[in-house]
Amino acid sequence: MKKPLRVAVTGAAGQIGYSILFRIASGEMLGADQPVILQLLEIPDEKALKALQGVMMELVDCAFPLLHSMAAASDPMVAFKDVDVALLVGARPRGPGMERKDLLEANGAIFVPQGKALNAVASRDVKVLVVGNPANTNALIAMKNATGLKPTQFTAMMRLDHNRALTQVAQKTGKAVNAVKKMTIWGNHSATQYPDLFNAQVDGQNAAKLINDQSWVEGTFIPTVQKRGAAIIEARGLSSAASAANAAISHMRDWVLGTPAGDWVSMGVPSDGSYGIPEGVICGYPVTCSGGSYEIVKGLEISDFSKGKIEGTHSELLKERADIKHLLQ
Repeated sequence: MKKPLRVAVTGAAGQIGYSILFRIASGEMLGADQPVILQLLEIPDEKALKALQGVMMELVDCAFPLLHSMAAASDPMVAFKDVDVALLVGARPRGPGMERKDLLEANGAIFVPQGKALNAVASRDVKVLVVGNPANTNALIAMKNATGLKPTQFTAMMRLDHNRALTQVAQKTGKAVNAVKKMTIWGNHSATQYPDLFNAQVDGQNAAKLINDQSWVEGTFIPTVQKRGAAIIEARGLSSAASAANAAISHMRDWVLGTPAGDWVSMGVPSDGSYGIPEGVICGYPVTCSGGSYEIVKGLEISDFSKGKIEGTHSELLKERADIKHLLQ
């Protein structure tokens, strides 16, 4: 049997945490032969920690063969000790009247100490996925406060947007969702993100040419993907949970085990100058994964329309970075 991998999940008693933990313990994220140790972080609040104990009782009752052990903590220095994988799910939700700048500032109080704790006690090869919103800039805050780790060890979740875009194209073309390949979500996980149909494929054909409906692309496809989270909140009264958990599982599984041949996925990763996006932000890019590493897909043709959309979402990332520059090391 393989040596167990240590997996930290923050906000572990929350909606996404509840949706994700059982799938990690079943082997869906890291492989059907990979034992795991769950190290679960919750806020130091009696109600939250009691709820987490209940979740852990359920995990025990599932009798997962791959769940080697688990522990609860309210201190990130404890929860992140020696972890190989960290899913930073817990974040401050936007309250009434809060601007995005206020939300970023509030989350700085979470992601600054979490970045420092990862730097201090996590495995030197830890893979970090930030799910809690605003995910890209929260990931930047954590990354900049983990000065002993490589920037490439920090990612933000664009996979939920990626999956939403796949489904919209599948429904539009009447194809199965697995017929849609090479989708890209550029930029920020926000309403400025750009789902790129022009390099995507449906059964090997260029998706934009197959659909051949620019008014649908601009008037329906892009805004539907951009605003899907808000639409779910409006319909459900709560934010996406199961779909977000599913996306986090897929993101980390592909990062660790590799992306399928002939396809790529969308991940928020540190910009490296590719496609005119200078270093200094966590940006959604098309990537392939192999051997536990990711690589930005290079050489894609970017139309003037796409360039304008990418520039717009990059501008928002720059503004967010400026709003929290005092939190960056």
